[in-house]
Amino acid sequence: MTETTDKAHQDHSPDRALEQAIDEYLLWMEDEGYNLRSYENHKETLRQFLDFIRHGEFEWNDIFTLDTLKAFQKRHGLTQAHGVRGLSRYLSERKRIRRPIERIHHRLPPIYEEYLTYHEQSRQAPYKHIKQIAAVFASLHNYLQSRGIDLSSLEIEHIDAFLGDFFEPFKPATCRAYRSMLRGFLRYLHQDRNILKRDLAALIKSRRSYSQAKPPRFLRPQEIQTLFAGLKLSTPRDLRAYAMVHLAYYLGLRPFEIVKIKLDDISFAKRELTLKERKGDNPMTLPVPEHTIKAIAAYILKGRPKSNRRTLFLNLYAPHRPMRPNSAGCCIKECMRRVNLPSTAYWLRHTYAQNLLESGVTIFEIMEMMGHDKIESTNNYLHIHVKLMRKVLFHEEI
Repeated sequence: MTETTDKAHQDHSPDRALEQAIDEYLLWMEDEGYNLRSYENHKETLRQFLDFIRHGEFEWNDIFTLDTLKAFQKRHGLTQAHGVRGLSRYLSERKRIRRPIERIHHRLPPIYEEYLTYHEQSRQAPYKHIKQIAAVFASLHNYLQSRGIDLSSLEIEHIDAFLGDFFEPFKPATCRAYRSMLRGFLRYLHQDRNILKRDLAALIKSRRSYSQAKPPRFLRPQEIQTLFAGLKLSTPRDLRAYAMVHLAYYLGLRPFEIVKIKLDDISFAKRELTLKERKGDNPMTLPVPEHTIKAIAAYILKGRPKSNRRTLFLNLYAPHRPMRPNSAGCCIKECMRRVNLPSTAYWLRHTYAQNLLESGVTIFEIMEMMGHDKIESTNNYLHIHVKLMRKVLFHEEI
């Protein structure tokens, strides 16, 4: 438990702290617009859970564990306890407990668990990161166990063979992250536990990174026309997708940037959008075309759920949380798929860059408008100046 959590609960008993947390959680559910049936189910489950905790001897840290939840479910004959899990997520997001209750806890051998605890405490690593490391360790442990290899006899050849199998379905960026996780564990085995005689971490090499082999992909004018002609405006989902496609194409925004837009970031009078959260931490204000402003306004007036949240794009169903980047990217991709365009949201961003380039904007201005923190990233877009290249080489009039 964190220092803040200790202070919050040191003046009253765990069951009193739990009662207060339940009251806050139920009020939050009301504010978030949960339907009445879900609210009543959670309320009844949590009433039983509070009574269960009061009749036991639990410290605050022991309340939200898988063992406690299983004991509660067994006592009351419950197969599910969504209210307790929901409360644990609520408290975890507010840093009042260290982690929510896990659905399934595949316990690893002690040395792995000890490293996870060490890493979490020494690095203040978030719960999601610890879960990722645990998943990599579970695969490593199963691989070594199936081949009768003990950690104390581990060699770099074993690690290389494991990585060759394990990394096959993952993208390069994910592989880099997983290599880093393994290096930390191997360093721990060598330096802190003396289980390994050699530091194998230094022998794990990343794949050599070459410059981009293919230029960024983009859509041609007729494909853009096809895309916009295929957009619908019938339902809230359609209006939301319509606005996001506009932002991706006419402003070159990434899905991450689209879902971070707040209502307060938009000036309808000035036709401006202030981007406060961008990759590379490069906030700026961009002019917005009139049709894009109208697309956003149409979504707000006829498609956006009623909510106290200030985030522009919300999920369609209660509790109407802000959209995630992957969801925004999938919505845009679905619009393209409907008109037989095998592309992604980033193709619209690349097309935006090409349009800037062809209109005479300098590479440094494009760098700023695209939110790049390095000129090398922007230089990639020089490869997509197809029209001028064809005009110079083949004397074509496009």
